[in-house]
Amino acid sequence: MLFLYGVLLIASLAMFAAGVAEQRNHFKNLHSIPTRVLINGIRGKSSITRLCAGALRGGGLVTTAKTTGTAARFIHPDGSEEPVYRKFDIANVVEQIGIVRRAAAYRPDALVIECMAVMPDLQEINQSKLIQSTIGVLCNVREDHLAEMGPTLDDVARSLSRSMPVGGICFTAEVERLPILKEEAAKRNCELIAIDPESITDEEMRRFSWITFKENVAIALAVAELLKVNRQSALEGMWAAPPDPGVLRVHHYRAGRRQLRFANVFAANDPESTLMNIEQLLNQGAIADPLHVIINCRPDRVERNAQMGALIGKIQPDKVVLIGEPTRSARSAIPAEWQDSVLDLGGSRPGGEMLRKIVAGVSREASLVAIGNIHGQGEVLIEELAKLEMVPGA
Repeated sequence: MLFLYGVLLIASLAMFAAGVAEQRNHFKNLHSIPTRVLINGIRGKSSITRLCAGALRGGGLVTTAKTTGTAARFIHPDGSEEPVYRKFDIANVVEQIGIVRRAAAYRPDALVIECMAVMPDLQEINQSKLIQSTIGVLCNVREDHLAEMGPTLDDVARSLSRSMPVGGICFTAEVERLPILKEEAAKRNCELIAIDPESITDEEMRRFSWITFKENVAIALAVAELLKVNRQSALEGMWAAPPDPGVLRVHHYRAGRRQLRFANVFAANDPESTLMNIEQLLNQGAIADPLHVIINCRPDRVERNAQMGALIGKIQPDKVVLIGEPTRSARSAIPAEWQDSVLDLGGSRPGGEMLRKIVAGVSREASLVAIGNIHGQGEVLIEELAKLEMVPGA
């Protein structure tokens, strides 16, 4: 029995020593990278990560980056990228240790990395132990992850603030809860800088081949300016940066004699971001009337289904299509004046049948905007649309 206790003690000491050695190696790698930018917030983190990395590359800085988003990617200094391998396809904040090790091998000037933690405690660990950022970004506070960071948006703001660098600088585009963020920044001796989206011109935005927002570009420019990269070089780097796989784009399809512009806004998820995305698409002329809004409903997102239904009064589409289930959770929230314009295709339907019924409601051409959550019937619809003839350069 004494022998077994001895083996257990030796094994425990060996594990402790290995842990200490790993931590020392991680901190060595971490501190070999002079600038570490941690991107946090509710919406747009992956896009901002790519924009920041592109801006710094544009200024000649050796820059590595890592996104979490739709598909986690490690971005090399030349802008090329590869998927982040995950055992059993499960995300874990510990993977940041390996990312820092890979980044350090390039002896870069900067690492730009997206915060992958949701739980408040993990957000703080990600900052204080894994990344120790010198520059923070807290892009926005939106209505999502309330179960983990809420229940109120004020709570979400405080939770996100745990990723601010102590004694560092943090940029934000948040407006409504800026006072709370300032209070939290003061606790950490962190200089919080609110950026001005209107400092970005419409002409500069038109140079992007993908849909992004002035807030995201302004944040990336602010980070670049802090690191002595001039505006034009930073913009050139951002325009050349490859977008995230889940970035908002508008695809043009031909279905028989009908022309469809399809915007996949599923990734926006929360009501505020969804509306912002649609308004951005309309302002840029990427979509136009007649506008058909498709709401995908999920049984585990009943409240969110209703929030999407309530948006119809603000979007003011020509038609509304409900898919997934329970569609009544969305329909009950749709204003009365649009009830006669609703096509309810609820339940589990084959993709071909669902798309035929949607297209049948299009006279000649229309813009289709898909909102809600992609899982379930939303995925079925996307797969079916991919079978249509795509119209290049439309």
